[in-house]
Amino acid sequence: MKPFLARYGTALMGVAICVLLAVFAQNFATAANLVNVLKQSSFLMLLAIGFTFALITSELDLSFASICSLAAVVTGALLYHHYPFVLAILVGLAIGAAGGMLNGCLVTVVKVPSLIATLGMASIAGGTAFMLTGGVAFVGRWDPYFLFLAKGSVLGVPVLVIVTVVAFALSVLVTERMRLGIHMRATGEAPESARRAGVAIRRMKFLGLTLSGLAAGLVAVLLVANLSSASPDMAGDFLLEAIAATLLGMTMFTPGRANVAGSAVGALIITVLGNGLVLLGAAYYLQSIVLGLIIIGSVSVSASVMKKAAFSM
Repeated sequence: MKPFLARYGTALMGVAICVLLAVFAQNFATAANLVNVLKQSSFLMLLAIGFTFALITSELDLSFASICSLAAVVTGALLYHHYPFVLAILVGLAIGAAGGMLNGCLVTVVKVPSLIATLGMASIAGGTAFMLTGGVAFVGRWDPYFLFLAKGSVLGVPVLVIVTVVAFALSVLVTERMRLGIHMRATGEAPESARRAGVAIRRMKFLGLTLSGLAAGLVAVLLVANLSSASPDMAGDFLLEAIAATLLGMTMFTPGRANVAGSAVGALIITVLGNGLVLLGAAYYLQSIVLGLIIIGSVSVSASVMKKAAFSM
């Protein structure tokens, strides 16, 4: 049972939490609330998956939340000034990818440790977002086709959930079934051996950070569509939650290793906990305490990986 619990114990704990909340939290098990949980967890899942790509290559991205807010502000600004929504979507995705690419250049070319590089990028992106808005959110009646990305449904399934499932499936395919994913993992776990085997180490690290930025851009577009507004700090709360989801994911399926499936389940567990605590009438600050406990508990399994990612040159 020990190997089984090591791989699936956290996931089983998540199932147990759902059962307890269904029993003790009124309205938790209703269809409307469960759909709401899936929709709310979608943003966190996508950001956690992006962070996972960077962590797989042994790099740490602490800028994705700020890049997401900047991409959201630009997307909202274009919509506010009546530019085509397709252009707004493409620009939002491009800003996210560009932020990740710049992080990749700083780490692989300039040789700045990812902890420092991405902290600096977070400050730049956050400041730029406030400069563009003056601290005031863009609010308007966006194009209905744009809002459909986050508020629409297909055959009763929210489009937001469909987008998340597709992104999750593609991410699992890349990391677990494709040569690219093998090269990325080899880069993070045994860089010297990978280099001798002909793996392009710098390219893999660059790609991991770029994908993290691209995920931030995607979430920015979806957030703007969901809230019909864009503010310079709208993704700030996702930073610790996405990191916690990834760390929690490293305690399951492949313990001690960053993995997309674990990050997705970790994001779902954190969202379920937050939703359940609200339904139980718990104080708002209790969610922060629980989140901190999750980070401390899960980092004990992955401390060496996080240290290597933060300070590797």
